[in-house]
Amino acid sequence: MGIKGLTKLLADNAPNAMKEQKFESYFGRKIAVDASMSIYQFLIVVGRTGTEMLTNEAGEVTSHLQGMFNRTIRLLEAGIKPVYVFDGKPPELKRQELAKRYSKRADATADLTGAIEAGNKEDIEKYSKRTVKVTKQHNDDCKRLLKLMGVPVVEATSEAEAQCAALCKAGKVYGVASEDMDSLTFGAPKFLRHLMDPSSRKIPVMEFDVAKILEELQLTMDQFIDLCILSGCDYCDSIRGIGGLTALKLIRQHGSIEAILENINKERYQIPEEWPYNEARRLFKEPDVLTDEEQLDIKWTSPDEEGIVQFLVNENGFNIDRVTKAVEKIKSAKNKSSQGRLESFFKPVASSSVPAKRKDIPESNAKGAANKKTKGGGGRKKK
Repeated sequence: MGIKGLTKLLADNAPNAMKEQKFESYFGRKIAVDASMSIYQFLIVVGRTGTEMLTNEAGEVTSHLQGMFNRTIRLLEAGIKPVYVFDGKPPELKRQELAKRYSKRADATADLTGAIEAGNKEDIEKYSKRTVKVTKQHNDDCKRLLKLMGVPVVEATSEAEAQCAALCKAGKVYGVASEDMDSLTFGAPKFLRHLMDPSSRKIPVMEFDVAKILEELQLTMDQFIDLCILSGCDYCDSIRGIGGLTALKLIRQHGSIEAILENINKERYQIPEEWPYNEARRLFKEPDVLTDEEQLDIKWTSPDEEGIVQFLVNENGFNIDRVTKAVEKIKSAKNKSSQGRLESFFKPVASSSVPAKRKDIPESNAKGAANKKTKGGGGRKKK
């Protein structure tokens, strides 16, 4: 879920802290990517029609591999250096939220059965997406693929968003790419939405600057964290009747959750009986993250062409010609990144140095353009 309603709250109250950017404007940037969120997007978009998804000959879903392969190549061709961060063990405080998600998927599964029986295509599409869950196998598949591509993988000890934010705060990456706004609550200096969106190339990247957010909202970082907890986060319930705008007014007026609780009208606002807001605050301020350089091991290497072909073509039925051409694109992108800008490749460049047009590898979209339903074409449909 992230932080409930935070995007709209910032758009209305801190508009100068967010700006639209072109995908190509991140040439030369290292970006930490929330891997699980990206995989989820691929599963609900890439090659999907209703309840059908791309699969290999064994009937195993390959949408996540197709999406991850194509999107990562597009990043590399644009001169972007992605670092994929995978979730570790969720914190105990998140158990309630995970239970809610499980219940919602169960409800969606029941609704999907009804929609199929009724032949309602719109509802089938809607409910089938709600049943999607990123599994350990999906994550392991993508880790293997990324390592074969020579792209660094970080396995967080706990929340991927927290690890991404830590990398950004340490200056190891320029920004964090995700769709969950709680990357900002973890203190990521730069947060990017839609960078990994597989559904369209026309959607602009939305960049958020946490320092400008605090300046425009006239809050400290501690107060911003309290605002996010009051608005609704993954780690505890919120106070019924308090949304983002009311939370902002209360934080500005009283300065902290403790002061709000001392002054709030308890007849009007229902405070949870056991409300672990302080523990949630601690999670945002002092998350469990990796800091050891050896554990992080953020290095980009040459692709393992033989390994990629073995995994995608031999094991998952991808078209060998497409995969071979894609590997050449990876090599070309990495060669270009090392020519002429060895000392400055990871620094911002003037917009004039970004090519006006860039020939990117075709990406899969909802129509499955890059993964044909032909023999050996990288996957077939599964009901």
